[in-house]
Amino acid sequence: MIRIAVPAYFYRYSKLVLNSRFLKGLVLMPIIPSARRVRFGQFEMDEHAGELRREGIKVRLQEQPLQILQILLEHPGKVVTREELRKRVWPTDTFVDFDHGINNAIKRLREALGDIVETPRYIETLPRRGYRFVERVESKEAIQSIAVLPFLSLSADPENEIFADGMCEEIISSLAQIKNLHVTARTSSFSFKGKHVDLRVIGEQLNVRTVLEGSVRKSGSRLRITAQLVNAADGYHLWSERYDREMKDVFAIQEEIAKSIAQRLEVTLDSEQRPLFRAGTDNLEAFKFYTQGRSLFFQRGPHVIRSVERFKQAVTLDAKYALAWSGLADAYNMVGFYGLARPEACLPHAKEAAEQAIALDPSVAEAHTSLAMSHLFHDWDRPSAEREFLHSLELKPRNSLTRGWYGLYFLQWGEGRFEEGLAQATQAVQIDPLSPYARAIQAFTYLPVDADRSLATALETLQMEPNSYLGYWAQLTALNLQGRFTEAAEVGESAMKLLGRSAWMLESLARTYACLGRRSESEALYMELRWRSKQEYVAPAVLALAAYAAGERDAAIRYGKEAHAIGDPTLTVAKYWPDFADLRTDSRFDEILISRGWK
Repeated sequence: MIRIAVPAYFYRYSKLVLNSRFLKGLVLMPIIPSARRVRFGQFEMDEHAGELRREGIKVRLQEQPLQILQILLEHPGKVVTREELRKRVWPTDTFVDFDHGINNAIKRLREALGDIVETPRYIETLPRRGYRFVERVESKEAIQSIAVLPFLSLSADPENEIFADGMCEEIISSLAQIKNLHVTARTSSFSFKGKHVDLRVIGEQLNVRTVLEGSVRKSGSRLRITAQLVNAADGYHLWSERYDREMKDVFAIQEEIAKSIAQRLEVTLDSEQRPLFRAGTDNLEAFKFYTQGRSLFFQRGPHVIRSVERFKQAVTLDAKYALAWSGLADAYNMVGFYGLARPEACLPHAKEAAEQAIALDPSVAEAHTSLAMSHLFHDWDRPSAEREFLHSLELKPRNSLTRGWYGLYFLQWGEGRFEEGLAQATQAVQIDPLSPYARAIQAFTYLPVDADRSLATALETLQMEPNSYLGYWAQLTALNLQGRFTEAAEVGESAMKLLGRSAWMLESLARTYACLGRRSESEALYMELRWRSKQEYVAPAVLALAAYAAGERDAAIRYGKEAHAIGDPTLTVAKYWPDFADLRTDSRFDEILISRGWK
């Protein structure tokens, strides 16, 4: 049998062509053409798709402005004359007012780029001559890319849906190990779960050229999995397979799917690379509890506490399951940071779990991220935290969660390296463009750099997830920084009605009321937190902020000292988070920061 690679559109005529006697017996293999991608600033121009994207999101731009941009990018730093643009964009048989047409197209292009004619960052106008693209550009051939959509569960049991989701996550993790394959992160792929969306739209929104979809049916100990790899541009199938196996073979199936995709996309694997797929456990029940734990963890809030129990069940069933130990560490760390339990009740367990994960398998990138967070929250050891973050990113560069946490928790809140932190958070968004969590983290990292962009990014977060607590919190904080306190108060009040009266939101709103001169309302929120602290744990650093906003400065310092004494991880943000700005003016609180290693 002879295999010939042909463009996908050739299949439109395949019935006619294959009737030709000399082509009988040939198997046609569609290919996906490669093309150049040009990056500049926050933007990327994809020549194959004919699209401009900002941080992974498509920018709407009309045909003529887009053509002009492509021409300018062909000659970065050089003048492109108006005459050359006229010949290429407005052919001789086009009857338009050229001067009006080009001026309007350049104006629309500048609007899309956020460029200013007087102080251009991207496009410089040379009067009566032409235009020059002045920003530095990076050009490279487009690499293969894929999004793994959630497999459809065809079984009635809700637990089977979680199983199907977990299987997809493992395939994503396996494919992400391939250096020359761009794999969309879990959150963005799973944003299409339960939705009937055209694959071309999915390809555009996720910036990928291929999509893997499928279904899972479980009946007793039997498992049927179907999978198909599709070209997102035209919907043609590049590969498909059906697996009828025993449940115990599920890990082998996932390995086969990952390898088949690599072969069909013609991406090469490093000869020294570890196996593509390693489930980390042979225990299906442990695997089930791990996937449930991750699902709950990504929902945040009180769900994080429930995720702790799922991860504990997973490691109880298989004590050598490194990924589950890492998940347990992450859950314990976030329970501590969100003030859902006292530090001594969760942070030591987090560090023990992270160290156990690394002892079991030091090549698991997620485990090093977990240990980095423990170094920050439990040990207050920033050099060790950075070492673990960097090691994790070396093992798995396209980990959106690691880049977001490294950028916000370490670079910005730990070190005050604001631009570097923003750059990491921006990469996280590029890896996972439809993740509300990644977008919210980016909004936070914009705060010390550009409050306007922080506010805009917070609103983008809320468009993706209208109930995003982090989106509301970032919006409120950005408005406070801009001095728009009335609007900030409205945001905080709306968030509490919709999402409940979280301690962090009460504290932030108390400070907003104080800035508006509404002292009695600020005091009322502080008293509410004090009353709550007698019934349940409330992070003393949060109480310190609320007390200071209510004018109780001595009480604020007492709470600050208590936070220092018990190792409240909230203090990890105290040096640079805007809500602490007033407290930082008190020399007594400054002494607390110095004792925590900040100069």
